[in-house]
Amino acid sequence: MSFCNFPFTADKTVKNRALIVSVENFYEDAGLRKRNGVKRDTQRLHKILSKLGFSVDIRIDIDADEIYKAFKTESKKTVKDCFVGVISSHGEEGVVFGADGCAVKLAEIYSYFGGPSMADKSKLFLIQACRGHELDGGVEVETDSSFSEEEDGMSELFSIPIDTAVMYATSPGYGAFMHPLGSVFIQTLCDLLEEEGGPDLEITRLLTRVNYQVAYNFEARGKLLGGKKQMPCFVTRFTREVFPFTDRKMAAVEDLNLSFAATQLIDEPKRSRKSSIS
Repeated sequence: MSFCNFPFTADKTVKNRALIVSVENFYEDAGLRKRNGVKRDTQRLHKILSKLGFSVDIRIDIDADEIYKAFKTESKKTVKDCFVGVISSHGEEGVVFGADGCAVKLAEIYSYFGGPSMADKSKLFLIQACRGHELDGGVEVETDSSFSEEEDGMSELFSIPIDTAVMYATSPGYGAFMHPLGSVFIQTLCDLLEEEGGPDLEITRLLTRVNYQVAYNFEARGKLLGGKKQMPCFVTRFTREVFPFTDRKMAAVEDLNLSFAATQLIDEPKRSRKSSIS
């Protein structure tokens, strides 16, 4: 198994990193309700990403300026080969909200990671937030969008740096469900990363499986939301196959063992073979 098409930093002290920004509680004057279930998502992501070799930084209930600052700081550091950024909050198309109720433009967050510190490194953003107020009934529907919304959406796409993928919990214009046991989007991703072979999947295959699991296996319950669905989606600007969650240490050992075995096979002196009768 070879991963030569995946960028690799020779410095063994440099690790892959993840920044998780989770907003559960908002200021009283923000007018935004508490998001029960955020802690479960955060705790599970921290456990899984740490197990996969990431150094994980968690920021809880920070305001908009602090969200900008946290990601800007991360973008100026380097990583072994991958950075994962997670934002979980209330949101609308193109923005999420800090604990102070102020909007954070996702386009600006993504644009930080186009600098030299993150050049040739893989970047993955996971956005657990609503992108509008529509509810998905499980069929295709037409919705009206203003020109400004389309313009903002295109600006957001153009801000995504090369070698970056962004996965949203829901499609443009739609709401994303949050449950006291955690969001269906984050919990589904965690389930896949804990499955045998899940972390070894190429990133687009992994994200496609998340799409499938959420779209076909999830359905909201209750009188108001019963039967409603959710459809995640992702945008990728990767220029190569990327395996961000593969245990690189194990992969390196396997490559070393294969190389050693091949060397032995080549260098082993020829011996006379005795005939055998079975």
